[in-house]
Amino acid sequence: MPEPYETLEWLALARGDIDRVAERRRDDAWLSEAWADPATRVLVVERGKALVQGDEKPRLLLLPPAAAPQGERYLLGVDDDGVAYFAVAAPLPVVEGARAAGLRHVGAVLDDRDSGLLTHAVALEHWHSTHRYCPSCGGPTELAAAGHVRVCPADGSEHFPRVDPAVIMLLRDERDRVLLARGPAWPENRRSILAGFVEPGESLEQAVAREVREEVGLPVRDVRYLGSQPWPLPRSLMVGFFARTDGDLPLRTDPEEILDAAWYTREELRAAVEAGEVLLPPPLSIAAQLIKRWYGGPLPGTSDF
Repeated sequence: MPEPYETLEWLALARGDIDRVAERRRDDAWLSEAWADPATRVLVVERGKALVQGDEKPRLLLLPPAAAPQGERYLLGVDDDGVAYFAVAAPLPVVEGARAAGLRHVGAVLDDRDSGLLTHAVALEHWHSTHRYCPSCGGPTELAAAGHVRVCPADGSEHFPRVDPAVIMLLRDERDRVLLARGPAWPENRRSILAGFVEPGESLEQAVAREVREEVGLPVRDVRYLGSQPWPLPRSLMVGFFARTDGDLPLRTDPEEILDAAWYTREELRAAVEAGEVLLPPPLSIAAQLIKRWYGGPLPGTSDF
């Protein structure tokens, strides 16, 4: 069993294994040559979804450039065999035997390459669709650097994809119980660990302490990093931690953030999950992997990814 503070060995959306070749993004000659190569593969993405094939082991449907629809084009990278991968933001084509799917449905079951490609493409597509105007002058911007920059032709300013860092923390007490809470919009039995966005001028550790204090009124200590993964739904980077506190202190929940919160031993959580009283986060999330690490393995009824 891994030690509690060893970094997480598996995170669904942090498994990309191709070279992003950032040095090629402004090389117009290379980009044109790569697009003309019939070995190049293209992922079509529309509103966060792409086409997949297969049920038990789904895989992305990738097209040769000649079969790809017209649309904004993003360079995703190059694999070890020299094959280039692009994404095109366009309506999904109709292909027999293929279906549309998003990261929530297939992100955890795609292989490393496909999970990384889809995560990258979804993040870029969403950013481009919501940042078409210059924040300085209000004029329309243009795509540049193979989809990784937008440029304002009026003032020459460059704008880069936005990423919002968020901390997510599994809080333990001196009896090694875990604190789980329910958000206002969640189903009655849904429970998870605490999380929140990092504020300007704040370190990740400071954000952990502030969010825990704001949401449940507890001080924290022994904040330890365990891993991170992108969450392009729409543009977060989830940074995972373990932290400790005093379980005898009263919980003071913020009603705007937390409807209820409670401590669980491993035996109590197992019984609650088996009885259907607690529904844990899906394995796609870093929350599920942090809970699994604390528990020592998968809980009954949860997937062992």
